[in-house]
Amino acid sequence: MQHDQSQTTSLFERDARVIANIARLRFNPLSLTGGRGCTLIEEGGREILDLSGSAGSASLGYSHPAVVEAAGRALGDMAGASLLLYPNAPAVALAERLLEVTPGDGERRVWFGHSGSDANDCAVRVARAATGRQRFISFIGSYHGNVSGSMAVSGHTAMTHTLPQAGLVLLPYPDPYRPRFSAEAVLDLLDYQFATTCPPEQVAAVFIEPLMSDGGLIVPPPGFLAALADRCQRHGILVVVDEVKVGVGRSGLLHCFQHEGLAPDMVVLGKGLGGGLPLSAVIGPARLMDHAGAFALQTTAGNPVCTAAGLAVLDTIVTDKLDAHAARLGAAFAEGLRGLAERHAVIGDVRGRGLAIGVELISDRESRAPVDPSFTAKVIYRAWELGVSFSYVGLSANVLEFTPPLILSEAEMRAGLSVIDQALGEVVEGKVSDEAVAPFMMW
Repeated sequence: MQHDQSQTTSLFERDARVIANIARLRFNPLSLTGGRGCTLIEEGGREILDLSGSAGSASLGYSHPAVVEAAGRALGDMAGASLLLYPNAPAVALAERLLEVTPGDGERRVWFGHSGSDANDCAVRVARAATGRQRFISFIGSYHGNVSGSMAVSGHTAMTHTLPQAGLVLLPYPDPYRPRFSAEAVLDLLDYQFATTCPPEQVAAVFIEPLMSDGGLIVPPPGFLAALADRCQRHGILVVVDEVKVGVGRSGLLHCFQHEGLAPDMVVLGKGLGGGLPLSAVIGPARLMDHAGAFALQTTAGNPVCTAAGLAVLDTIVTDKLDAHAARLGAAFAEGLRGLAERHAVIGDVRGRGLAIGVELISDRESRAPVDPSFTAKVIYRAWELGVSFSYVGLSANVLEFTPPLILSEAEMRAGLSVIDQALGEVVEGKVSDEAVAPFMMW
């Protein structure tokens, strides 16, 4: 009976019947049966150029030979399934490599998890336990994950269904395109908080996105994050840098925080580290990470299959200089998108670093008013119809997000630009209906 159903019902419809509470978060009707490189294979065999990289997770694209070989080898001679119970060679080797390529002083340790959500949750737990302090600082627009601890220090509009933790200080993230709060004003606000309602000795850590991703791919003003980190560290407040979406080469440097001159206490990695497999990491000083043996236990975290894949991903990015490739191709991609702005008044701003690029859509260039979210959804829907997949972010759901695999070629980038150009024009002309995008309004 199940076989007959699969022959008569689409994969998208079958998914909606059995997978919990996910379908309404999708961006388009894309349903997959395979993938290779930067190409996804849709049900029915159509090829789709992926300019999202599965929200940045597919750092080397799909079915990359290095990942296939490493994961297959680990599966073929599996060294257990739990780093919690005993060491395994791939996990230890990946931790050694991460410490080698991540700037930092003194003795450090690595914790492994399954996602950015659990890694940021781990950072919350260990910061609170090791410092004895209960409060945190983060930003309006920040998204650090979807488990209790990481949700509690997030400030995205999509998370208002879950209250932040008591005592959390949410600061505006200065946006050069929408300069309602300058860098200086935000720093002054922090100083005022420290002097009044938030004594700094109560604060365990500040969570920083060196490029605010889900908040709209916002590049901070030069020097802002370094000044913020300096203020916090003078008060003994730990600086936790969330590199989950923009780290591991995506920004044009191996670590996005290197653009900002930061010296973080803890670095959180996820998404692209596993190359599509569930893997995350927290890197921090031994005095913090070894504070307690059971602050974040997970049986299968650091398992040999995922960590073998992660080591292959990291070694490939470093050896093939994919961070430099992301810098070069990302600059060309952004330049091409700015060229589209000359023909499409709906493009207000193009920003980002490397192959993490945001395109802010506006209804009026003078007021910079955001487009209605349905317009953004229509652009993504029409691009899917034309054979290209990407997503959107932003507090007003008006920023097209491009986080393609780091192996994206110039020819693929140019093909993507052509489809984006066509999709924008045809949505303005009214060629996509409200009904078509009603199921894909995301958050």
